[in-house]
Amino acid sequence: MQFILPAKYTKAEEAPKPLDERVVIVEEGERKYGVVKFSGTANDKMVKEKVENLKKWLERDGFKIIGEFELARYNPPWTLPPFKTNEVMIPV
Repeated sequence: MQFILPAKYTKAEEAPKPLDERVVIVEEGERKYGVVKFSGTANDKMVKEKVENLKKWLERDGFKIIGEFELARYNPPWTLPPFKTNEVMIPV
């Protein structure tokens, strides 16, 4: 599980210290992704379809895919499917 901190934290050491020792803060470099957003339940079939379409669009537009896709889910499990927000992200 990961979270992105607000832009006001430009360095990992500036972020609030976690209260739980199992939580760690890792600074990641800037990255670029091709992204497609969709609603509903992110099941295997739906994710596969979104990834395939996004790959086609990126390649068509001249982007070089440099890694595997990531799936982002933004809502708690009890959110009704029509209100769930998901993204498939492919690094370019």
